Amino acid sequence: MTTPLNSILNSSVTSAAALVAEPAAGRGLLRFLTCGSVDDGKSTLIGRLLHDAGLVPDDQLEQARRDSRGRVETEGDIDVSLLVDGLEAEREQGITIDVAHRFFATGRRSFIVADTPGHEQYTRNMATAASTASLAVLLADARKGLLTQTRRHAIVCSLMGIRHVVLAVNKMDLAGGDEAVFSAIARDFQSFAEPLGFRSVTAIPLSARRGDNVVHPSGAMPWYAGPTLLAHLETAEVGDERTADGPLRFLVEWVNRPDPDFRGLSGTVLSGSLEPGDAVTVWPSGRPARIARVLTFEGDAARARTGDAVTVTLEDAVDAGRGDLLSHPGDAPEVADQFAAHLLWMAEDPLMPGRSYLLRAGSRWVPATVTTLRHALNVETLEHTAAQTLELNAVGLCNLSTAAPLAFDPYTANRDTGSFILVDRYTNRTVGAGMIQHPLRRAANLHPQELAVSAAERADLKRQRPAVLWFTGLSGAGKSTVANRVERLLHALGHHTMMLDGDNVRLGLNRDLGFTDADRVENVRRVGEVAKLMTDAGLIVLCAFIAPFRAEREAVRALLPEGAFLEVFVDTPLEECVRRDPKGLYAKARSGALKNFTGVDSPYEPPIAPELRLDTAAEDADALARRVVEELRRRGIAGA
Repeated sequence: MTTPLNSILNSSVTSAAALVAEPAAGRGLLRFLTCGSVDDGKSTLIGRLLHDAGLVPDDQLEQARRDSRGRVETEGDIDVSLLVDGLEAEREQGITIDVAHRFFATGRRSFIVADTPGHEQYTRNMATAASTASLAVLLADARKGLLTQTRRHAIVCSLMGIRHVVLAVNKMDLAGGDEAVFSAIARDFQSFAEPLGFRSVTAIPLSARRGDNVVHPSGAMPWYAGPTLLAHLETAEVGDERTADGPLRFLVEWVNRPDPDFRGLSGTVLSGSLEPGDAVTVWPSGRPARIARVLTFEGDAARARTGDAVTVTLEDAVDAGRGDLLSHPGDAPEVADQFAAHLLWMAEDPLMPGRSYLLRAGSRWVPATVTTLRHALNVETLEHTAAQTLELNAVGLCNLSTAAPLAFDPYTANRDTGSFILVDRYTNRTVGAGMIQHPLRRAANLHPQELAVSAAERADLKRQRPAVLWFTGLSGAGKSTVANRVERLLHALGHHTMMLDGDNVRLGLNRDLGFTDADRVENVRRVGEVAKLMTDAGLIVLCAFIAPFRAEREAVRALLPEGAFLEVFVDTPLEECVRRDPKGLYAKARSGALKNFTGVDSPYEPPIAPELRLDTAAEDADALARRVVEELRRRGIAGA
């Protein structure tokens, strides 16, 4: 079973050589990655490891020898990095861009190694590989020591659950094989890594280009008496984090309905085991059930163990579906809709606390919001720093809230059930990878109150269909003017309405907010929640707000029933808004006296498909108001 990080973030297997080979006898499979800063020699190290261990086929060696012409000093030598870098762009630039996986085996162990990019912009690719690795080989250039990206990769390895690290101090030949250089870098890393929770840190001096201490001991560094890199990898005791005797976690990935008479739950045993007759609990609902059958491609099975992909049937008709977790009754996961998590931010656009994202945990998708950014992590000092947002490749500790409860374990206990990704609701891009720390107590203390009077009953009493009309557009477009006239017409028709205007709300409920992008997100989030409560009261709510970001407007739409949110785009050209400038704001913004002003130095994202588009430069406000009311009548929201 792959984690959400590994299954969704970009990662490529650039070579399938030896994937069909028989596993080596001995200590079993070890998944590890190489990481570190740019040009530290990660690809060269893996290439040297494969080359010197005699694990490269002759035809691939010959191709690498031909491709090495002009790249090496001695005719017939091989640039061993070419044995790993598989993309044309990587070969042309001499860098690693994507994650390249290699399978190889020695007489003592089988390995899957991931060669990860060193460039900061590809940190997400490195995090992908780290999410399934048990050991990290972290490279440092002997001439440069520990760099910012070296430290960042160490932090990501720790967050991703890797507990065993090899510090490979590379290019020792270019540092004269100096023991003092190696010792200083090893001490620096040991000091830096102490708070990261690694169980073992092994420092090895080597030269990937020459092969010193990679597979064979080096005579160039007689002062070093430790193992070579390969010897250490062959003997490293890393343990198996997903053991058969762990608590049962069966992830339902889809409901199997081949015909009306069969209903099975297909998925993967993430940990533990199950068999027919087992009592289980379905999470997050908490419903009890009992396993009737365990099915594989070959038919009924007596038992399913960790890593098995099976279909199970239940004795009773229990509601269970995609994204649910099955556990044994005495080993329940955490269930909460609020939790703390470390978040690695992977998008060019910064994190917006208060913005609604889509969260994927296992195979479950739910809307989620970062409610609080508790601190960011300084990758140089590991200090916790106050921050309002996270930039690309930054790490922070956050509180998150989800629209529905999730079943999970802390990431340190189970990588599969404790990890998630965040996806931008508008672009569908993965923007963050998260590792859950613990549920928040407040989540367990809050329970929805059953109300004696329903929203439908309140609407019936008012003889109207509640809705939110969201007027969006630039400052000076005429949003409030048109909305006011629409409300007056609705009032004349006997409808119960409420007008929420941007300035009025900021004078009260949102007076604590400024005009940064993050504050604008929170402004719209609060207004959306208020508007929803007002529709529960049976009102037609008119909201006149710039609301510059599509994601926030769509998040408000998602709060309401289908058809109860109408986006009204007051599409007045910027030039006309500047000409009007009713509050003198454009003049202040253009003079520099007013910062973060939409349309000048802060962006506005116009609606793609609004329910109504109005142009106050082409029609007067009264005519536009009548158009809005006619549309409400057509939709059955307003009466005749």
